[in-house]
Amino acid sequence: MMLVLNNTSAQSLAFFLTGIPGLRSAQVWISIPFCLLYAIALSGNSMILLVVLRENSLHEPMYYFLAMLSVTDLSLSLCTLSTTLGVFWFGARKINLNACIAQMFFLHGFTFMESGVLLAMAFDRFVAICNPLRYTTILTNARIAQIGVIVLIRNVSVMFPVVLFVKRLSFCKSLVLSHSYCYHVDVIQLSCTDNRLNSIFGLFALFSTTGFDCPCILVSYILIIRSVLNIASSEERQKAFNTCISHISAVAIFYIPLISLSLVHRYGRSAPPFVHIIMANVFLLIPPVLNPIIYSVKTKQIQKAIVKVLIQKKCQI
Repeated sequence: MMLVLNNTSAQSLAFFLTGIPGLRSAQVWISIPFCLLYAIALSGNSMILLVVLRENSLHEPMYYFLAMLSVTDLSLSLCTLSTTLGVFWFGARKINLNACIAQMFFLHGFTFMESGVLLAMAFDRFVAICNPLRYTTILTNARIAQIGVIVLIRNVSVMFPVVLFVKRLSFCKSLVLSHSYCYHVDVIQLSCTDNRLNSIFGLFALFSTTGFDCPCILVSYILIIRSVLNIASSEERQKAFNTCISHISAVAIFYIPLISLSLVHRYGRSAPPFVHIIMANVFLLIPPVLNPIIYSVKTKQIQKAIVKVLIQKKCQI
C-alpha cells in the first residue's frame, strides 16, 4: 500500500537518512576520516577567521573576502555535521520535514554563497592587478560590505522559492533519502506529485548562482592574464601570478568536484551507489578542509598572523 502524505500531515512526515549503502558494517570506521575532516574544517576556518579579525595588518579587502569564505565554509560544514555523524555513530536516521527543509535551505544556500564569495575574490584580484592605482578607492570597506550583502540576498532570494515549493509536494514512495543529509534533488524525487516546478526552480537557482559565477571568474582571469603578460619585468609577472595562486586553487577545489559530481550523476548511473554518496560528501568537505590550508601555506601574512596568535596563546597559558 502506498503512503500518501500532504501538507496537512507535514508535522508528522519524516525522512530516513542513509549512510553509505553496502558499507553499513564499516560505517563506524568510515566515520573516523569524516570526523577528522570535519575537525580540520572547523578548526582551520575558525583560525583563519580569528586571525583576520584580530590582526590589524590583515584588515584589507583580500583578507575580508577570505574571512567571508571562512564563514561560508564553517557554515557549510556545520550544516551536515550533525546528521552525517549522527547516522554514522548513533544510527540517528530520522529527520522531520521541517528540519529537512531547513537543512536543505542552508546547505544549498551556503554552497551558492561560496560561489559568490569566490567571484568577489576574483573581482578583488582583477582590480588589484589590472587597476592597482584605484584599488583602495574601488574596494572600500563600504563596498566590501555591499558585496557581502548582495551575495547573501542573492542566495536567500534564489533558495527561498526552492524550499517553499517542497512544502507543496506530497510523498507516496519510500521516504528513504540517498544521503546523510537533505539534498534537494534527492527529496523531490520521492514525491508522487508533479515536481517539474521544483526542478525548474532548482535549475534556476543553480544557473543564476554557480552557472553565472563560474564564467565571470573565467573572464576575470583571462583579463588578468592579459594584463600580467603586458608587464615588462618577469619578476613582477611572477609576483602578480603568485597573488592569484591561492584563489585559483580555491576555485579549482570548489568547481572541479562540483562538475565531477554532476557528470557522475548524469553519466555514471551504473556506478555503485556508495560511489555517488562518497563523492557527494567529498564535494561538501573538500573546500572547507583545503581552503584554510591553502591560504595558510601560500599566504605569508596569514602564516605570520597564525604564528603570532599561537605564540600569544602559549604565553597566556
